[in-house]
Amino acid sequence: MAVTAPERTRASFPRTGIVFPALGVGFYVATTAVGLGGNSVFTPSGAAFLLILVILMFGAVFAAVHHAEEIAHRVGEPYGTLVLSLAVTVIEVALILSMMLGGPGNPVLARDTVFSVIMIVCNGLVGLCILTGGLRHREQEFLVHGANSYLGVIVTLAALTLMLPNYTTTIPGPILSTSQLGFVSAVTVVLYAVFLYIQTVRHTAYFAAAPSPCEAVAADAHARGAAPVSMTWTSVLLVASLLIVILLAKKFGSGVDEVLGRAGAPAAVSGLIVALLVLLPESMAAVRAAYRDELQKSLNLALGSSLATIGLTIPSVATVAILLDKELVLGLAPKETLLLVLTMVASALTFGTGRTNVLPGLTHLVIFAAFVFLTFVP
Repeated sequence: MAVTAPERTRASFPRTGIVFPALGVGFYVATTAVGLGGNSVFTPSGAAFLLILVILMFGAVFAAVHHAEEIAHRVGEPYGTLVLSLAVTVIEVALILSMMLGGPGNPVLARDTVFSVIMIVCNGLVGLCILTGGLRHREQEFLVHGANSYLGVIVTLAALTLMLPNYTTTIPGPILSTSQLGFVSAVTVVLYAVFLYIQTVRHTAYFAAAPSPCEAVAADAHARGAAPVSMTWTSVLLVASLLIVILLAKKFGSGVDEVLGRAGAPAAVSGLIVALLVLLPESMAAVRAAYRDELQKSLNLALGSSLATIGLTIPSVATVAILLDKELVLGLAPKETLLLVLTMVASALTFGTGRTNVLPGLTHLVIFAAFVFLTFVP
């Protein structure tokens, strides 16, 4: 339950939330009408097309997250987290499906993206938040029950979706059969739904720390600020931003695939790029919260993103793969499995005390650095 919209985010992107969706619509209509986007990205026109597309994609993602945060601020916690998680997951699923189904297809993209999200969030983002808060405030506190609830579900879902396929025998290789994929998807949705019930109804106190002085000052400043945009208009802009991301995703995916193919980059780099694109706006909000001594909010944002990615993205992609009879590779290689297990052990130690300092943050950042290095040098 982590998402009250940060004041700087609302102040920094008031016009972005309108401008980028509008520019995205214009760009998509114009390029589709005249047939642009089919040229190689290594030609001048193709390179310019990809550059503009990347800028608009980033802008549309920031706009969608901004509007989701605005709605989250209005509806309050714990429902705000759900709004933001769903918005981010829609973006992620759109990118994965466009790149997985386009051209020759990429059956490992969903696995690589989900694994990248877990490593970025549980190591890179968590480590950066803890290190930032530790450097500024020496020690910070959080609610152990809430963090352990997140971690318990993340570990279970990660094992079922990313490790179990390596050990099933109905179909050889890191692949689940159709019935196994349906079962894993169903239990994933059920467990995520039960977690949301615990978070939003039954045990909300596990995830909501008392407002810090900085948070109280920000809320007072917001209350004395200009009149907010109507909820209806904000909701319309959120939907429009998500639709623009979905429309541009296929063009973005084909361009990225060509660049990575020409560069000879490992296949896992595609998943890393998708994860970074989706998580960037939310990560900025989490780090700012840690800097303001709101570590509980940072952990809710970070761990909530990782949990939503597994709990919603895997079932969505699995459903499409089953309906379209597409191959979906989910099992991790031994190297990635070791990094995942190391991440879970380090997270259990970090979230077991309720207090943090700079050392756990640095530990998670070292694991993240190893993940990034081994992605490019497997």
